[in-house]
Formats: sequence, structure tokens, C-alpha cells
Amino acid sequence: MVLLQYLIIKRMPNQILDISHRGASGYAPEHTIASYKLAKKLKGDYIEIDLQMTKDGRLVAMHDETLDRTTNGSGLVKDYTLDDIKKLDAGTWFNKKYPEKANPNYVGLKVPTLGEIIQTFGRSANYYIETKSPDVYPGMEEKLLNILNKYKLIGPNSQSGKVIIQSFSKDSLLKIHSMDANIPLIQLLSYSQNAEISQNEINNIKKYAVGVGPNYQAINRGYVQKVRNNGLLIHPYTVNDKDDMKKLLDWGVTGMFTNYPDVLRNLIKGI
Repeated sequence: MVLLQYLIIKRMPNQILDISHRGASGYAPEHTIASYKLAKKLKGDYIEIDLQMTKDGRLVAMHDETLDRTTNGSGLVKDYTLDDIKKLDAGTWFNKKYPEKANPNYVGLKVPTLGEIIQTFGRSANYYIETKSPDVYPGMEEKLLNILNKYKLIGPNSQSGKVIIQSFSKDSLLKIHSMDANIPLIQLLSYSQNAEISQNEINNIKKYAVGVGPNYQAINRGYVQKVRNNGLLIHPYTVNDKDDMKKLLDWGVTGMFTNYPDVLRNLIKGI
């Protein structure tokens, strides 16, 4: 394991990471500048950014491969240019789905590019970035690292830990690791039933990643302790209930994803 990754692992367990899932998406439309700004205001440690890629090769913040759920458009992101996607409304859906949280300022919000997000926050924010469906988007990893290098978030003279990259795709993470072994990587894991992780799996993950991100409903104290005893970080997703947060903190997780970063922040402050 490279020195930088070692130092990050040594530092982060002492700082339980409050990761704003798609921004403060419990209060504002996910993956919009408004959601990220609110996450910063609520003092989340990282803003999480899911990436898709447009027809003309631009990286945009969106969870789904399709436009339908979070915009007034329809179809696959990869079939539309950035100009096409910029014409869409990425905020009104939230007001309709959550009328009790509706805000007129959310009407007409735009889908941001990764570059626009970084231009907005610069080095004042920490970025937890996921390569979504990288098999659908050849070259996604190169474009991502080019942008991060352009804004000096990685590479020489960059501040360690400003960026963490995660993916369900081992191949995507290995590709990133081969291009820049100093970037801390998290292997996302999804379990349909009670989670188990073998020593062999852990040993393989440690070759390229600093931690794992499992769905929280499937794990238990033993799982968390096994991961931690092997020197890996563990950031479960997506935890919105206060009692679940308390339980996971008691088990020893080193952070978690939440739509409500203020709730988690208040619990962490009380530890």
C-alpha cells in the first residue's frame, strides 16, 4: 500500500466521516448545486457525486443512467449531449414528490457537470465520487482524473484526502489505481442477504482500495470488526434513521452515507 493511502487510513478512523449522499438530498433535489451547498452548510465532511457521461463525453452528476426520475426529460443520459441535458429541469420533481419540503428556488435547477461543481466549491469541499456504470461509458476514468488534475485536487502538491473515489466496479477502481495509486479508493459492495466477507476478499481489496462501502442493512458488528481489524475503512450506505446511525457508530464504522448530514453530525459530536 502506498504511503499516502497508509496515512489516510491512519487519520480517518479518528474522524468519522459524515458523507452527504447526493448532497443533502433529504432536503433538496439530489445532485444539484443547491443540494451540495446545503450539505456544506450542514457541515457534511464530503459531498457525494455520482457520475454519468453524456453523448459528447461530459461528466455530469446524476445517479441514474436515465433522465426520467430526476428531471423532466426521458431516456438514457448517454444518448443526449450536455446542451440537451442543460435544457432540463432537475428540481421540480422534488417539490412534487416532497411537497412538505418544497422550495420555489428548486424549480428549474440544472444538472451540473463535475467541473461546475468543483468550480463552485474548489478546495473548500471534499469530494466522494462514484464511477457509475463505467462499462457503459468507456474512458470515464481518464476524463475523471483529467478533471481532478486540472483543478489540482489530485497529483503533486494536492491536499491528501480531498477526493475519494468509489465504485461497485472493481475493474474501474483497478483502472484508476493503475493511473494514480495515491487516490484513496472504496470498493462498494451490495448484499441481498446477511453480509459475509472472506479473508481472501479482504486481502484482494487491500491491494487497491483503502476501504469498503456495503449496504448497511446487511452488515452486523462482526462484519464491521473484521473489516476494521484488517486495516480497512468501512462506510456503509445509505443511513437515514438516527437509531441505525447510533447502532453503526457503536459497531465501529468509520463513516457513513446519509441524506441528512446534520442528523449524523449531531450524533458524531455527541460521541
